[in-house]
Amino acid sequence: MEELFVEKFGGASVNTASAVRNVVSILKSESKKRVVVVSAMGKTTNSLERIINLWHKERLVNEKEYDDLLAYHYGIVEGLFEDEALMKDCKELVQSIVDESLAKMLTINPNDYDFLYDSLVSYGERISTSIISAYMTSIHYPHKHVFAQDLIKTDNCFRNSKVLWNRTEESIKQNLNPLLSEFDTVLTQGFIGATKEGYTTTLGREGSDFSAAILAYCLNAKSMTIWKDVAGLMNADPKRMSDTCLLEQVPYKEAMELSYYGASIIHPKTIKPLENKSIPLFVKSFNDPKLKGSAITDCDILTPIVPNYIFKDNQTLLSIYPKDFSFIAEDNISTIFGVLSKFGIKVNMMQNSALSFSVCFDQNDNALSEIIELLQQSYAVKYNNSLKLVTIRHYQENSIENAIDKERYNILIEQKSRITLQCLVEDKTYPCEQIS
Repeated sequence: MEELFVEKFGGASVNTASAVRNVVSILKSESKKRVVVVSAMGKTTNSLERIINLWHKERLVNEKEYDDLLAYHYGIVEGLFEDEALMKDCKELVQSIVDESLAKMLTINPNDYDFLYDSLVSYGERISTSIISAYMTSIHYPHKHVFAQDLIKTDNCFRNSKVLWNRTEESIKQNLNPLLSEFDTVLTQGFIGATKEGYTTTLGREGSDFSAAILAYCLNAKSMTIWKDVAGLMNADPKRMSDTCLLEQVPYKEAMELSYYGASIIHPKTIKPLENKSIPLFVKSFNDPKLKGSAITDCDILTPIVPNYIFKDNQTLLSIYPKDFSFIAEDNISTIFGVLSKFGIKVNMMQNSALSFSVCFDQNDNALSEIIELLQQSYAVKYNNSLKLVTIRHYQENSIENAIDKERYNILIEQKSRITLQCLVEDKTYPCEQIS
């Protein structure tokens, strides 16, 4: 087979009719054999989550959210099709997918949240690729639209499924390779897969990047490109800091470190399968496709070597103390992590002393009360919510001052290694320690 490329477009790149046209123009600008992975349009996933949550909590259908969902996608369809008949056909297609999602929801036990979530949230990607495929057909762009469930196979761990690589490679060989012999462009969905029983699963929030990496790995792709609304990988979020610069070359391991600490531009699971086969990952701007962007490769050093700032809001600091004032030992830490693991909590920072053990994690109001209740059986517990975690890779002497306004924030915890500095900070205006 000739050289093959994988390209991924996120929700922001297809959130309007003009944005969809722009994506197709990017694809048309360069003739090559490719698999195109697309996310749900705009904030569709958030809308579907609200529908799912109301059904889960109150067994009610969120009719307004469904109406808004239809209206939003109808608006995109109306902006894409001048031919009234084609517009009508595409609207009917969207309506049928939405109706199918509602019918399915009514058959699912609302208490089985993870299964409910994966069964319904995946309809966002189905709507998105169905509209794009219909538009491509209308302008005579040769392509094939396939369902990701027929390609990516996973276990039954709903909402954060693990890829079954051997089964996935076999499915791709059977269901995708023949299409690539016939079509130069194959369009599919990100974020979703399926179990051997055929149940829809998801790969974790923002998992479309990972979907593209899975396909790139299994297809031995020449490269993978993620199209974003920024010029490439920046050393900080431009919305947070004004003085940012483009990272031109990033080693795989550095990219994994950045994603592990919370850099939002790439999914934490995306890099490893690409590294395993030395497949370069390019991050480029869909607003200005001619810009060079960033390249994540097997290069030796970060270029340029500058501090990289990662900000994570809405953090919880949980501090645990033995009630009998005994020392925090390995058995205590094992018990604490057992409780956190039960609720799927990923620790972003931890610190221990003789008499206490503290962990920082993404705020989870649903799980926090249950975590505290379990820990209180053996420990005294304090917690802070609404904190901010700042991670600086390749920090310099003035890096903290550049990232944190010390007039506004108290530093609760500061940790340094040779390369990485982390600060957990609290807004002085809203001190929020709670004692349970």
